Amino acid sequence: MRLTLILSTLLVLAGCTTTPATDPSAVDAAQCAASGGRVQTLGRLQREQCVVVYADAGKACSSKSDCSGQCLASGDEELVPGAKATGVCQRDVSQNFGCRQRIDGGVAQGTICVD
Repeated sequence: MRLTLILSTLLVLAGCTTTPATDPSAVDAAQCAASGGRVQTLGRLQREQCVVVYADAGKACSSKSDCSGQCLASGDEELVPGAKATGVCQRDVSQNFGCRQRIDGGVAQGTICVD
């Protein structure tokens, strides 16, 4: 009985050990550089991401379908949501953080802020 208890305890403890695993979200810096990007820590969680500038960055747009990324309002002033507007194509994925206002179908959307 005592031996069974000891063996059971050892098996339970063995199940509690962990082996270090590779982080599936880790960014391959060499692969990122090869694609023309650079590794940056972004957002509140400071996760590493490969940031590649979109080929159409800064191009005039009126909808997401005009861009590789989002169509964003240009300038520092917020547009009235629902108003007719044009914007510029998003520079890169890092523009997903902070405050931004999308343009969709030639209409200004509400402003969203993401950390």
